[in-house]
Amino acid sequence: MALFAATELRVLLKRPLTDEECELAHELTADAFYGEVGDRLTDPPQRGVKTVALMVASRILTNPGGVRSEQAGGMLVSYADSETGIVLSDDERRRLRRAVGLASGASSLDIAPEDVCPPISVWRAL
Repeated sequence: MALFAATELRVLLKRPLTDEECELAHELTADAFYGEVGDRLTDPPQRGVKTVALMVASRILTNPGGVRSEQAGGMLVSYADSETGIVLSDDERRRLRRAVGLASGASSLDIAPEDVCPPISVWRAL
């Protein structure tokens, strides 16, 4: 499944990229997406998926080491929460999950029939 075209990535980054760089960025992005939403991605992808895919792929190519900040004097380098590999940011994760129809927040759903669940009573002091 094509999340984006190599031409779109080249235009977004405004620099020449080899076909191998585009293919690697696409494969790493697709792998991160499947790790997050599994088989909910459709072919063609849902609306909104391409935007997130291009954001992730451009970050892969512009900051492959995951550097968060650098300091010249004293050579201090900090990385994005000591993450290795391609990890989606909270915003990317939220936007991707919304695009494929998953809830982005925590929720609870009780699917047991009422006769199976014991009645819940809340104790309150009078």
